[in-house]
Parts: sequence; C-alpha cells; structure tokens
Amino acid sequence: MRLGWYSDLTSTEKRTYWACFGGFTLDSMDATIFALMMPVLMTVLSLSKSDAGLLGSVSLIGSALGGWGAGMLADRYGRIKVMQGTVLWVAVFTCMGAFCTGFWSFLPVRFLQGIGYGGEAVVGAVLISEAIKPALRGRVAASVQSGYAVGYAISLATMPVLFNFLPEDVAWRAFFAIGLLPALLIWFIRRLVPESAAFNQSRKNSKGIDLKAIFAAEHRRVTIISTILASGIFGGAYIMITWLPTYMRTVLNLPIASTSGYLAVNIIGSLIGPFVYGLLSDRIGRGRAFMLFLVCQAVVVSVYMFADIHMSIILALGLFLGAFQGGLASGLPLTFSELYPTRMRANGAGFCTSFGRGFGSIMPAAVGFASVHMSLPVAMGSFAIGSYLIGFLAALCLPNATGADLTAVEAAAPESPHNSNGISERYSSTS
Repeated sequence: MRLGWYSDLTSTEKRTYWACFGGFTLDSMDATIFALMMPVLMTVLSLSKSDAGLLGSVSLIGSALGGWGAGMLADRYGRIKVMQGTVLWVAVFTCMGAFCTGFWSFLPVRFLQGIGYGGEAVVGAVLISEAIKPALRGRVAASVQSGYAVGYAISLATMPVLFNFLPEDVAWRAFFAIGLLPALLIWFIRRLVPESAAFNQSRKNSKGIDLKAIFAAEHRRVTIISTILASGIFGGAYIMITWLPTYMRTVLNLPIASTSGYLAVNIIGSLIGPFVYGLLSDRIGRGRAFMLFLVCQAVVVSVYMFADIHMSIILALGLFLGAFQGGLASGLPLTFSELYPTRMRANGAGFCTSFGRGFGSIMPAAVGFASVHMSLPVAMGSFAIGSYLIGFLAALCLPNATGADLTAVEAAAPESPHNSNGISERYSSTS
C-alpha cells in the first residue's frame, strides 16, 4: 500500500526521517512542560506574570545561542553526534526543573534547557534537508516539524494523569522529572542513522569553523532577511505558546480539564499545518507560502483575541491557530538550509533560526509587562499581529531557493559565483 511521499523514500531516508521526527517530538514534549505548568507555578511558587514571561523568554534566548552553537559544531563534527548530545542535554535540564524552588533557581535551568532544544531543532532540520531528495524535501522536512504537535500532545495527555493521582505540589515536580526519559530512547534510535553524505564529502575540504562566513558579502543579505523572517514568525508563535494556557485559565476561566481539551484542538492543528505548508511550499515556493500563512494567522489571532465570540467558535479557531503556527515554524530551518552552501549550512541555518528565536523571545516577556497596563488578550493580540507583519515584509524580500540541490559539494575556496541576491548560482531565483 502506498503512503504518498513516504512510499517514495529510500530505506536510509526513512530511517533519517523517523530519527529526526522522534527527536524533535520528544524534545518538544520536554520544552512544552513549562508552558503547561506556568499557571500552577504562578500559584505554588508565587511567580508573577512578569516572572513567568521572563522564564519563558530566557529559555528562548538559550535556544538562540544553542542553535547557532550547535550549527557550527555540526558543520565541524557532524550532524549525528551533535544531535545526540543536544537530546541528552534537553532531557537532563528538563528533569532539573523538578528540583527548582522559585524564580532564581528556574532561571538558569530554563536557559540551559533552551540551549539544547534550539540546537536539536536546527541540526535535525539540516540533516533531514541533506538526506531527502529535492522534489520531496519541503513535505518531508515540514512533517518532521509536526513532531512539535505530537510532543505537545504527549505532555498535555500526561498532565491530567499526574494531577489526578498526585497532589499539586508534587505533581508539577513529577512532570518535570519524567522529562529525563526521552534521552534513553532517542540515543539508540539515532545510532541507526548514517551521517549526511553531503557533510562527509564537504568535511574533506573543511578548514574548520568560520564564524564570519555567513556575513560575507555574498551571504549577508540572505542572513539578515532570514533572521528578520524568523524573528517575526517566532515572536508571534511564542506569544501564543507561552500565554495561551494562562489566557484560558485566567481570562476564559476554564478548569484544567477543559483547558486540556481546548489545547488539544490547537495541537491537532499544529500537527496538520506542517503537512499543508510542506506541500504548498514545494509547489509555489517557500516565500509565497510564508506570506499566505502569515496573513491567515493574523486574521485568526485578531478574531481569537479581540472579537466577542462563542466558546465553540474559539474551539474551532484553535485548530486554525495551531495549523498556521505549526506550518510557519516548520518551514524556517529547511528554507534557510537551502540558502547556504554545505560548508556553512548548519552555521547559517542555525544563526538565522536561533537569533530569530532570540529576538522573538522578547515578545512573551513584553506581553507579560504590557498586561500590567492592558488586558492580557489585547496585549497578546497586538504584539502577535505586529510580529506577523514583520515576518510578512521579510518573506516578501526572501530569495527563492526552493528545491535546490543540497547534495552538491563546493570546493574549499569560497569564491563561487553569486547572483545579485547573494545566492549561489546553483540556486534558482524565481520569487
């Protein structure tokens, strides 16, 4: 029986796909625990909204540094080794959250957890982009990012079980502690996946890590536009991811059981969105797909936050909110990987994705501070829509390298010809 594009993958491509999907899923499970526990922590640890926003942002700042650092290490030492290290790193520091007693003990733990999560997300995306044939790359890479929804669903399903059997002051610690378990599974899964052939060939000509390569004249414009695009997309996404559970508990006054149901619909959307984006981006190009999704997401957020609508409509909108959010995030690492040559691919994709996360991480904290002077939904909606506008303008300027041949290996010398967009001539420029 044929399963669409999956049936067209080779055995090596399938193993790589499932390793990357599993890694991103389980790391996302760990990363979403804090957002689900934020309302509880605000009560049991007496955290303010500003404290909660800062803890959300500091993890994202850590992911910015981790993504770029892991990207550079992956260009030097290989995609597989660095992925294994980042998965273990995330698991350990998620577990350490169980021993935190307040804001100041959570602060370094959240920062260090973010370093690992940002690194795994970038390096996994680069590996999958190099392993999958160009005609299917958009769909396959985007579907890997749907693992975020699966991981979120696992953590969401685990939460009510723990809180039904354990008292609240014990259950939240147990929730963080089980974040150590994914490392045991992922370590063995990744042993079945070969290193990227493009990396192995490129390493023969490697002269080591060059921090400044992505800022050379021929790559500078790509780096700036891509970072702005990621900042806008992640800024809006992090507002909703960080504050949506709190919005449902404190503004809509939903109990934990109902909150889980509403978030489950959002997660289903996040699972569907990457598949839709991947198919669309393979057909119309990455930039055009970004612009379409950003406009649709801005409309959904406007209705969700500002309109006086029935709870059933809010439930339905949650599906679209998750779908557009998941689709937008799924396209970034792949898009950036296609814009850089092999010798600096993880470096470039890591910088743009990670610093986009870093700049976007300001938004959850900004909402926390702004909500002191305005209602939470107004603060969430205003800052999210502003972020989407920034992303749209960047996508409008984004060079198009959809379907570029990432198996091509450049010579050690960086003087390959480039067009006016700052992209290697082996890329098409059709946007």
